[in-house]
Amino acid sequence: MRLQFFKKSIAGTSPRTAALVVGIAFFVSLIIVTLVDDVILANFVIPGDTSALARDIEADPRILLFASIGYLAVLVLDATIGLALYVVLKPASKRLAMLVGTLRILYAGTLTVGVLALLLQIVDVNGYASIKLLGYIFFAAHILALGYVVLVSEYIPKSLGAWLVVASLSYVVFFIDVRLPEWIAVLTMLTMAGAEIALSIWLAVKRNSLPR
Repeated sequence: MRLQFFKKSIAGTSPRTAALVVGIAFFVSLIIVTLVDDVILANFVIPGDTSALARDIEADPRILLFASIGYLAVLVLDATIGLALYVVLKPASKRLAMLVGTLRILYAGTLTVGVLALLLQIVDVNGYASIKLLGYIFFAAHILALGYVVLVSEYIPKSLGAWLVVASLSYVVFFIDVRLPEWIAVLTMLTMAGAEIALSIWLAVKRNSLPR
């Protein structure tokens, strides 16, 4: 009964409403991820064995607890974004819209598993980095699929789709750990972040131009 109600709720949501959900959820998610990665977990542990991690957790166990809560919140938000994107993109291609949503959920789920494994001391910081890398591979694939669907749609600017495709390919720089000049690295980061930010803003502002 609950599954049927859930399916009916998704089916009854218009692309215009879903577009607004994407915009709001994305920016809230961005704020939480920035706080977790760049504030809460920044320089928390030094790469090494789990004993060093255990000492850090014992000294301040709240750090990883807050990080875990943050990523659990991001998981909920990214699942929401994935479902909302499915609704927005379904008029263009139902199968591709499903792929986009699934990859988004896999990304958030992988990051959550990594933080929980770190919290429970199942992995050290190096293991967490490997899990996080897997999550970013899912995310890059998500952005690539998202860009392609935007390109083939008839109701979202193709320029946004092209930007998303370029942004997804730029992740290769980080996967293979290429050493780039600082200005190129900054430009790459802006390309990656700017593409999704631009799409989220466009969906929120131009939602009334989407199919009903």
